[in-house]
Amino acid sequence: LINLNVHAKAFFIMSLPHPMDNIVVRQLRFDFDQTETGCVWSQSSPEFSMFLNALGIHVPYFERFLVKVMRQYRSELTDPSLAIDVQAIIGQEAHHAFNFVRWNQVLCARYPELRRLEQDAESFFQTAFDARSKRFKVGFTAGYETFTFLGGMIILDRYEELMGDADPDLRALWVWHQVEEVEHGAVAFDFYRALYPDDQWYRRLMIVHAFLHISWQTFKAYRHMMNREGYYHSVRKAVTGWRFFFGFAWDLARSALPVFSRQYHPRTHPICNEQQNPVAVAWRDYVLAGGQAEHLDSQTSQHLSAP
Repeated sequence: LINLNVHAKAFFIMSLPHPMDNIVVRQLRFDFDQTETGCVWSQSSPEFSMFLNALGIHVPYFERFLVKVMRQYRSELTDPSLAIDVQAIIGQEAHHAFNFVRWNQVLCARYPELRRLEQDAESFFQTAFDARSKRFKVGFTAGYETFTFLGGMIILDRYEELMGDADPDLRALWVWHQVEEVEHGAVAFDFYRALYPDDQWYRRLMIVHAFLHISWQTFKAYRHMMNREGYYHSVRKAVTGWRFFFGFAWDLARSALPVFSRQYHPRTHPICNEQQNPVAVAWRDYVLAGGQAEHLDSQTSQHLSAP
């Protein structure tokens, strides 16, 4: 794939199956003791590093919440193919959560306030699982997964800009995560629709609720990281940091507009269709061929994004 000319490669990508056709559970374990750049791990976009670090503080606790919710209600499914997809997303998300909790331990050592935010996230999702209704749990899961899948597409589409020059281990972590978020991007939606086929308005409400939750939790962690990294020592640097935060949040919100349509399905979202992202395609081929998925050095990264 890497050595194909531009036109042949484009034709090949367009002829591939839909990116959500094959949900693969990859049992990866990352070693963060050898990170080369510290917590601000992308030299291409330091603010992107902080944004994903801030997002990742609460993500693993949502992922564990998703696993518990789907295990709790999957016996009510009648579609065998959806049941298979649910088992696959449970596997993927369990491995995501394991690795993100380990990375968060590194972040908490650098950013003291994150420990409290991490505990708050864990408490929020545990309380939600224990005390909230079935409809809330299934709906919030679908709403939250809307943005993990869309975020995955946005990040992969801007791969070189955001991660072209980055720590090999953290770049590998987030490429793996984003590829798999796209792979299972329709499962939570289908799970909700299977249990609540006629409740479109609640689905839409949960999308808004999830976006506000994600934005606020990420904002709190990002604000602390900016302070710890000295962004407030310079007006220009502070503006740069917050411009990235609100710009990326806006991109997420704007990309979510199609999901409010009655005819919407994740497989037909304008930024996720049969024309697959070339980085995702190259990464899958690289891993399938035995490549080291837990470490993407500069040479490998350039191959993944080669035209």
